[in-house]
Amino acid sequence: MERTDLKPRTLRARDLRSRSTDAEWKIWSILRNRQLGGFKFRRQVPIDRYFADFACLDARLVVEIDGSQHTDRADYDAERTRVLESLGWRVIRFGNFDALNNPTGVGDTILIELGRPPA
Repeated sequence: MERTDLKPRTLRARDLRSRSTDAEWKIWSILRNRQLGGFKFRRQVPIDRYFADFACLDARLVVEIDGSQHTDRADYDAERTRVLESLGWRVIRFGNFDALNNPTGVGDTILIELGRPPA
């Protein structure tokens, strides 16, 4: 049963979470429950007019996992990054291939960006 008392952005975030890609699930498995350096991440976080795949609010870091559709959306992604950065967020992007085939490397890169050395 769908709740009608929720805000449209909350409903959109829930919908995006329910349709996560395999690559997003793989990265979420290392980010959830403060598993990565003790940092708390959230999924499909509304920021301005966008939804970040993952965000660490304390560190103001957005992690995006880009599938093949992003090849044709380079201008859109650049504008999105510009807007997020103008709001004080740092944005890092990884392709699906890296997320699926090297999640440990992705996690290590995120840790470095967060200012912590990889384990």
